[in-house]
Amino acid sequence: MRARTKFLLTFIYSKAYHIIINYIKSYMFGGIMQHEITKPQRLLDENGNIKEPGFAKKMLYEYHRSDVKAKNWRIKEWDYYYIGNQHYGLALTIGDNGFAGALSTSILEFDKPYDVTKTALVVFPLGKMNLPETSEKGTTKWTQGKSSYSFENDGKVRHLKGTHAKFDGDNALTFDITLSDFPEESMVIATPFDKNAHFYFNQKINCMRAEGVVKCGNKEWKFDKSDSMGTLDWGRGVWTYDNTWYWGSASGYVDGVPFGMNLGYGFGDTSAATENMLLYDGVAHKLDQVDFGIPKDAAGKDDLLAPWHVTDNLGRLDLPFTPMLDRAAYTGAVVLESNQHQVFGRFDGTAVLDDGTALTIRGLRGFAEKVKNRW
Repeated sequence: MRARTKFLLTFIYSKAYHIIINYIKSYMFGGIMQHEITKPQRLLDENGNIKEPGFAKKMLYEYHRSDVKAKNWRIKEWDYYYIGNQHYGLALTIGDNGFAGALSTSILEFDKPYDVTKTALVVFPLGKMNLPETSEKGTTKWTQGKSSYSFENDGKVRHLKGTHAKFDGDNALTFDITLSDFPEESMVIATPFDKNAHFYFNQKINCMRAEGVVKCGNKEWKFDKSDSMGTLDWGRGVWTYDNTWYWGSASGYVDGVPFGMNLGYGFGDTSAATENMLLYDGVAHKLDQVDFGIPKDAAGKDDLLAPWHVTDNLGRLDLPFTPMLDRAAYTGAVVLESNQHQVFGRFDGTAVLDDGTALTIRGLRGFAEKVKNRW
């Protein structure tokens, strides 16, 4: 009897028990049975559709632009990096969206708050920017006028360097950042849309240690490995014309251990898997569905600088989010529109790992965004 009791108690406190309980909860509360990809495979079939939708903890999908069954002007490819600490952040993008491309830099300060974004547009790149077909290794670079960016990746270190002309008046902004200590696991998602040959393929890597410097005129922002981390948003796809997505990300420390989150919903057919994941000490812990709890004002509109409340459907997230800064950008031209709100702030509360361990989150810097596109 004692042996049986001991076995039951050991099982209850085991990782396997909590995984089983989470699956049961998922069915009971309308969740999704997350389909994990564990072996390398080609992303797209002969019709340009995702062969096996799901998520992975490493880059196991093989993307080939030649497999995409869409016109060049419909294909979207981008490398986005965010580097930040408790006081300020840097966002960098090289993007080829078919009919338009961009080199974009944002500087954000949270204590004031303050933000500036400048973009150098590339007209009809149509794939000519030659973004790599894998996130594992390669160089993404482009020069537009007097602005030039280069993201170099040898598989061990990512070196981000470049110049953005006339960032502040006549002053150019320069950046030279290295990212290292890549975590063993990350978030990889392959999501179809309810339309033939349309898909969203993405990897988010949290908690890379960052160091380097950004300069503009007499201003300087330094990043040190002791307190700064980088996040990569590497994406390729063909989207539907009208869509809205929600994305949140944070990288920092919990009791001295690297901790990150990738949260997202609203984009494509997520019946096979969501992109919601916790990263703790380099290990991925899968979440089901989340909601950002965006508050509304008296007129029923989003009140983005009021407190949010991030939760999930299985009781593993309880994260009040306190906004500090809304990096808003709007572009509209007849049939094209992009309405972006990337809200930076702090997360506090609790997050539960796969084995049931509850982590206490205090002052974790990150962002949560709502973006609506018609393009």
